[in-house]
Amino acid sequence: MNGRNSDMGRNGGGDYDDRDFGRTPDLNADAPGRRRTGRKRVCRYCADKALIIDYKDPQALKYFISERGKVVPRRISGNCARHQRKVTLSIKRARNIALLPFTVTA
Repeated sequence: MNGRNSDMGRNGGGDYDDRDFGRTPDLNADAPGRRRTGRKRVCRYCADKALIIDYKDPQALKYFISERGKVVPRRISGNCARHQRKVTLSIKRARNIALLPFTVTA
């Protein structure tokens, strides 16, 4: 069969070209070449120098914890790298002295 099987070729079967096979056009997508640019989030601790990150303040730290108990990432929270590290450290310290839960029980 000279090396190629017509019904079981590279594409897994048949002579279909699977570049567009089975895909439907996304009508809600933006025009090609356009990217959705959201507003740049500003670090709240850089903007307001009076705010401090304290592990003994669980109400302020709850903003940076998801409903599942995970630490919210920088791109979501808008913190700069320096303050995100401090927030993460404060959350870990608050968890160790039982001010914040490690996980949320269902």
